[in-house]
Amino acid sequence: MTHSTIQLVRSPKQIDADKRSARITRAEVLALFELPFNDLLFRAAQVHRANFDPNAIQRSTLLSIKTGGCEEDCGYCPQSAHHDAGVEATKMMDKDAVVAAAQAAKAAGASRFCMGAAWRGPNARDLEKLVPIIEAVHGLGLETCGTFGLLDEGQAETLRAAGLDYYNHNIDTAPEHYADIIHTRNFDDRIDTLDKARGAGLKLCCGGIVGMGESREQRAGLIAELASMAEPPESVPINHLVAVEGTPLAGVDKLDPFEFVRTIAAARITMPTSFVRLSAGRTQMSDEIQALCFFAGANSIFYGDKLLTTGNPESERDEALFSRLGLRTM
Repeated sequence: MTHSTIQLVRSPKQIDADKRSARITRAEVLALFELPFNDLLFRAAQVHRANFDPNAIQRSTLLSIKTGGCEEDCGYCPQSAHHDAGVEATKMMDKDAVVAAAQAAKAAGASRFCMGAAWRGPNARDLEKLVPIIEAVHGLGLETCGTFGLLDEGQAETLRAAGLDYYNHNIDTAPEHYADIIHTRNFDDRIDTLDKARGAGLKLCCGGIVGMGESREQRAGLIAELASMAEPPESVPINHLVAVEGTPLAGVDKLDPFEFVRTIAAARITMPTSFVRLSAGRTQMSDEIQALCFFAGANSIFYGDKLLTTGNPESERDEALFSRLGLRTM
């Protein structure tokens, strides 16, 4: 790793000064991945401590407000209409049901409430239904986040005016690996929606999925793409693939858990002021691996028993783990 890169990722003041003009290269991120494990985690922990309370974790809750029947063919997703993964399509939940779930999430300690809808992108009727839901959740004093697919012109502004704080739209993987996973849209489509969301004043929740058969170089490419955005995402969810039967990636080889921790550390070093979130896949992680992720700079989790359609550690398990590690909710 070059001296110039160390300077780039160490100081938030320097980041403000250069406006991220120096692109973080894939080679520089790959050099991080190739450090001895202890050295990488030590460096990531230093960056984390320079920018955050290392023992405070932000909790988000994710609710699928419209499940299944999605037009996209994402190879990892059981909600795609192209796959037979046993997920039935549903209509959008009504406002009262979403608000009740948001109230329960807030009572359980969540500070951000994320809503997901399985479609390629919202049409005018969908948007008309979303607006009062977002307004109501925002009115509870929760940060609001939405993952609603590709956005058309003006839609991001409508969502922002309704009270949406964050737009989730993951880039999923490295650009050259994207077409191996998804065929119904391309990488640039994702970037276009992110640009629309950012242009409307929304904060970005944008990360990716690892363990989809990509190489280490491609994992480094994912992190480099995120870190080199003009404004890196405020939240960076790092998902570990949950290989669901009936999806094209059901039989993919499992990722080495330490490689996942390395990905968390690389995200923390290259995006020092972003929240790095442990997202999908925590059910298959031991407490020990999660603890290493927290030490490596993860400071956000999805909290609750389900993420869209896949399982998530039970709240009681999280509470017990937090107690053992001396972590607290921010």
